[in-house]
Amino acid sequence: MPRRFDTKKFDLSHLRATAEKCKNWGRWGPDDEIGTLNFVSPEAIVQAAALVKRGKAFSLGLNFDRNGPQKGLWGNRYNPIHTMLATGTDAVSGNQDAGGLRYADDSVSMPLQCGTQWDALGHIFYGDKMWNGYDARLVDSNGAQKNGIEKAKARMLGRGVLLDVARHCGVDYLEDGMAITCADLDATAAAQGVEVRRGDFVIVRTGQMEQRLACGEWGGYAGGDAPGLAFETAEWIHKKEIAAICADTWGCEVRPNETDHASQPWHWVVIPMIGITMGEIFYLKDLAEDCQEDRVYEFLFFAPPLPITGAVGSPINPMAVK
Repeated sequence: MPRRFDTKKFDLSHLRATAEKCKNWGRWGPDDEIGTLNFVSPEAIVQAAALVKRGKAFSLGLNFDRNGPQKGLWGNRYNPIHTMLATGTDAVSGNQDAGGLRYADDSVSMPLQCGTQWDALGHIFYGDKMWNGYDARLVDSNGAQKNGIEKAKARMLGRGVLLDVARHCGVDYLEDGMAITCADLDATAAAQGVEVRRGDFVIVRTGQMEQRLACGEWGGYAGGDAPGLAFETAEWIHKKEIAAICADTWGCEVRPNETDHASQPWHWVVIPMIGITMGEIFYLKDLAEDCQEDRVYEFLFFAPPLPITGAVGSPINPMAVK
C-alpha cells in the first residue's frame, strides 16, 4: 500500500546522487532530442498494433473548456478560453451573405499544459541544463531551440500499460500525500498479470481525478497536495527503460514532496536527466473499468502532440485501443 511521507525527508545530496545515477545524456548521441522515446522500436509498434482485438477505443483526455482544473494555484496557467469568431446568429442575420458562404469559426487561448498534456523535454531544467546537456538558455522568448515538443510528433505510439494502483489497493482513490513506491508498481503489475517492458507507455491510476469529478470541485488538484509516484520510482523508470510515464494527476509525483530542498524533485530527474516525456491529467475511468472487466491491461496507445514549434508542452487527446 502506498505510504505517506510525513516526516521522512531526503536532502539535496540524495536528489543529486539519484540524478547522476539515472543520467542518460549522450546515450543516443549528442544531438538527441527525444530521449526515452528511442526505446520504441518499429517492431514494438507492430506488436502493439496486434493488441487490438475488439476495436474498442478509449479517450484518455479531459475536454478542454472553462470547467478544467486550473484554479490559479500554479504559475500563470488558466483554463481554456473559447471564443466564437463567427456564429450561426451571424449567418442567419445575413451578415455573411456578401461573402457567399454561411459558416461558424472560432479560436481558443490556453496554456499548453492546462489540461491533458505532455511535458516536453525542454520543460524542466537541472541546474542550467536540460535534457542531453543542452544549455537551458536555448529555451528563450522564441521557444525551445532544443527539445521542443515538435520533435516527438511521430513518436508517441506503442504499447500502453495501465497500472491501476488504486484498484489494486482496494480503494476508489488514493489519499493526497500517498506515495506510490517501486514495490507498489511491481505488485500492481503482478496482480494484473502484465509485464512492464522496454518502450512501454506506462499509465498510473490513482483515482484522484475521478474523485474530484465526482464531488464536482477540483480544489487543489492543479498544484496542491496529491497522491503520486515516490521519488524512488525515478530509478524504476530508468531501469525499466520505458518510453513515457503518465498519470491521472496534475504532476505525476506525490505532493507534498518528499524533500524541503526542491520543488517537484522527481521532475528534476525524470525529464532532464532520464529524458522521459511525461503525461499528466489523464482521464482513466472508462479504460480502468474495461481493464478490470476483461483483465487485459495492455493496449495500443497513441497520443501525438500538436507539433507547435519550440513548445515545451502540448495538449493531447490520448487514445487506448483494445
